[in-house]
Amino acid sequence: MILCDTNIIIEALKNNPVVIQAIEKIGLDRVAISVVTAMELYYGALNKAELKKIKLHLSSIQIFHINEEISVTASELIERYAKSHGLQIPDALIAATSINRGFKLYTGNKKDFVYIEKIRLLTL
Repeated sequence: MILCDTNIIIEALKNNPVVIQAIEKIGLDRVAISVVTAMELYYGALNKAELKKIKLHLSSIQIFHINEEISVTASELIERYAKSHGLQIPDALIAATSINRGFKLYTGNKKDFVYIEKIRLLTL
């Protein structure tokens, strides 16, 4: 299973051929997102029609919710990296989901995660 960062899903929604090809290679049944990514996408929707389109696309992707393990790991990541590397709360939660589930994180923003010791990245 591969956890996709928000920027990857945005690129997929824009029909970026590199991202579409990578997701096809991985297999849609092996692609997942954090609930944080879903929330970021919903928040960024321009209107209700776009929100409906986003929700339709996400209906075929497994969404992992925040549990106690993920919360604890995210808190540890914030404590360790927020001041030194500028780690933001949404990225900490996405990284914690990746780490706790044992999934690689597919991201277009390697700089946001590369310094996190236990994370395994797949990048654009």
